Amino acid sequence: MRPQGVSFLTRLTREYAYTKKPLTEENPDMSRILITSALPYINGVKHLGNLAGSMLPADVYARFQRLRGNDVLYICATDEHGTPAELAASQAGVDVQSYCDEQHEIQKTAGEGFSLSFDYFGRTSHPHTARLTQHFADVLEAKGLLAETLEHQVFSIDDDRFLPDRYVEGTCPHCDFERARGDQCDSCGRLLEPTDLKQPYSKISGSKNLEVRETKHLHLKQTTMEPRIRDWVDASTEWPSLAKSIAYKWLDEGLRDRAITRDLKWGVPVTHNGEPREGFENKVFYVWFDAPIGYIGATAEWADQTGGNWESWWRTDKGADDVTYVQFMGKDNVAFHTVSFPATILGSDEPWKSVDKLKAFNWLTWYGGKFSTSENRGVFMDQALEIMPGDYWRWYLTANAPEGSDAQFTWEHFQSLINKDLADVLGNYVNRILRFNKARFDAVVPAGGEWGEHEDWLAGEMESRLSAAAEYFEAMEARKAAAEVRSIWALGNEYLTRAEPWTKFKADPDAAAIGVRTALNFMAVMARIAQPIIPVSAATILDALGIDDTDRSWPTGDSKSLLTAMPEGKSVEPPEVLFKKIESEDIEAWTERFGGTAD
Repeated sequence: MRPQGVSFLTRLTREYAYTKKPLTEENPDMSRILITSALPYINGVKHLGNLAGSMLPADVYARFQRLRGNDVLYICATDEHGTPAELAASQAGVDVQSYCDEQHEIQKTAGEGFSLSFDYFGRTSHPHTARLTQHFADVLEAKGLLAETLEHQVFSIDDDRFLPDRYVEGTCPHCDFERARGDQCDSCGRLLEPTDLKQPYSKISGSKNLEVRETKHLHLKQTTMEPRIRDWVDASTEWPSLAKSIAYKWLDEGLRDRAITRDLKWGVPVTHNGEPREGFENKVFYVWFDAPIGYIGATAEWADQTGGNWESWWRTDKGADDVTYVQFMGKDNVAFHTVSFPATILGSDEPWKSVDKLKAFNWLTWYGGKFSTSENRGVFMDQALEIMPGDYWRWYLTANAPEGSDAQFTWEHFQSLINKDLADVLGNYVNRILRFNKARFDAVVPAGGEWGEHEDWLAGEMESRLSAAAEYFEAMEARKAAAEVRSIWALGNEYLTRAEPWTKFKADPDAAAIGVRTALNFMAVMARIAQPIIPVSAATILDALGIDDTDRSWPTGDSKSLLTAMPEGKSVEPPEVLFKKIESEDIEAWTERFGGTAD
């Protein structure tokens, strides 16, 4: 396998050289696709569940669309405001800005280790997001959608601070779940207020020495927007059922006017028409108000770095009317993206681009329980890269994507998928053919032999399978796409069983030659379709075959042409073993290090 230390920027430069094709007469149908994945929070490296439920599937989709020749802009950022960042910085003994600076770089590096091909990975603490957040607040207030409200909020006497919703925990008044948060119950999914909880306590200290105090906040009048948001959800025909069901659940239960400010120091200052808002000098905008605006802010950061035009991606009066906007997120983020953020965008009555396709994921669970950043349960991105290269995890998490339901991670399942799919099906095929070709045909594409029934069979099977794989990638059905890619890899092994080049070589070298030549061409197809999921391994195969960087797009056209594309006499060299099998001793060591139970 190609060393993981190969420059990430070098790899992306090579990819973009042939995937970012300009709109020309030869490429008239190019689409513009804006992709965002849920913003990872700043407090620590994210676990595999975060990766599986947003950033990785978004990257797989982005890579596929680039291979199809479309103009893709994939934007993400660290979500940096709010109480958790303040507390984490305090525990680390540094100021919050320094903490976020460090953690942003750590998360960026972890993303690079998994070959996440962000066009830009920004920060919600950037001035662009602050400016846009304050702009939206002014516009919403001018539209009559903001109100100053005196509310009662939980204050922790022992912590000497107002507690944000998520830092008040207690028993859900609806289902009696004992660890419900002050904003939402993870058990029954109902929206809550901290004052709704029974037996509330501070998540910061565990103190039950709480009281309710008056504090003034800005509220977004979501109730007045409810009919408009419902109409918008009704018109969103390209959302999976999971996303729609969550949106309707919130709407059917009735929206609430939600506070968009908090009693904190770290965040976007609350202003009014460019000046500090009177009475809000010690408050900031709520992280769930400014974080989605960070998608736009990060795109503006991208424009600063590249000279691009961010408005052409986000404002329909500036060219974004032809953009397809696709969001990826876990199910716990859906409500905010189908209700709260749309209330901001639609409520402004400005020509902002709203989401067209929203792909929601269930949870990847850790032996049936939840991965947890706060409780350090599960495997985290940096730890995963210490024990296996990024492509191993990319394949497993895509093939086991939590789409129709939650998907359970176990070490044994990880071992099974890697060994069977990557080592046995793909890796074994590449190794067998290239080493046999080197031994018998001097490591060049062999001449001789005639196209026959076995080649006809492979061409026919490949054509229908390639079409199905493209449809699954296009539909963002990760599991089905991975399964179809694997089935195409399996075709190669079945072809070898039919063609039998090894047994035919002594008696009929020409018959062996057509088998090897076809197998080498099919190997290029196998690698090209693998690029969205395992880009580093696919590049290693294509490099071994000497496939030019400009000829690595999604395979289209006549199947026979694809299977005869490589010129006879072309030099091909076997790489090192692509995939190391996971052994029982590995599982034992990892179980000892990370555990293997939900507890």
